[in-house]
Amino acid sequence: MPDSLMYQQDDYVVLETNQPEQFLTSSELLEKLKETLQQLEEEELPQDLKKIDSLQKRAEYLINTSCELDIGPGQYLQWYAVRLEK
Repeated sequence: MPDSLMYQQDDYVVLETNQPEQFLTSSELLEKLKETLQQLEEEELPQDLKKIDSLQKRAEYLINTSCELDIGPGQYLQWYAVRLEK
């Protein structure tokens, strides 16, 4: 049986266009995604996010189901779960 500790996602490395990599906690990533989503027009959102009505739930959905968000041509926002300590 796998150890449940293996599936805890407390920290993320975030890669963004023209930015150095950042290490963020789950709550910091949630806030970053909410800010980014607020800046996008409704028609720019992926289809699955358009079905979700709240900004909070959209950001949580992204964290739980994706590792990137298309934010425009030539731009990227990606996040990957990392374990910083044993």
